Amino acid sequence: MSGPAGCAARSWAAKCRPSGSRSRASWTVTSGGPTRLTAQVSAVARGLARRVETYKELLANCDRGRRNDLDGRGPLSEEALVAFTRFFLETCLDQITFMENLVQPEALRHRILGWAEGQVRLKALPANTGKLLEAVLYRGELPRAEVADVLHVGVRQGQRIVAELVKANVLVTDDSRAPLRMAFPATLASQWMPGLFPEKPSG
Repeated sequence: MSGPAGCAARSWAAKCRPSGSRSRASWTVTSGGPTRLTAQVSAVARGLARRVETYKELLANCDRGRRNDLDGRGPLSEEALVAFTRFFLETCLDQITFMENLVQPEALRHRILGWAEGQVRLKALPANTGKLLEAVLYRGELPRAEVADVLHVGVRQGQRIVAELVKANVLVTDDSRAPLRMAFPATLASQWMPGLFPEKPSG
């Protein structure tokens, strides 16, 4: 990949570098349930961050001149570009496997409901929190009018539970009448989706 194609590949690869921040503020599940996380979580950036020194070295090598007449046809090393491309694609495949395992519906449900039960025991969230989260998790979104029926409580009690979960940034909604959707706040990432982000080195 020498010439314009090689330059384009190098430019594209540089844009995929892991940023300084570990995550965005939150993730949202679209309709269709937990297996359709929106692209706000960059699994590729996570994978590169785990091997950042190797990433930097291979990317820098792409700017080296070719070693000999067998190393591409342009001024830069095609061999180095191939090595980086192989590393990048292997990282992508690794992260695909990781994300598939991470968002398995039953495992994700277990972690979220376990968290909800703990919050109820601590009286940080009202009873029936888990039942409401489970309904929203698997339906993708839940009309507010159905909350009371799902929880088998009165309308006001249902509204109070919704208000508490929205306040805790666990549920999101576009406005006071729009359906409820799951939100994945970054503060809960380690509990709901453990291993999603690389741990900060100690010391």
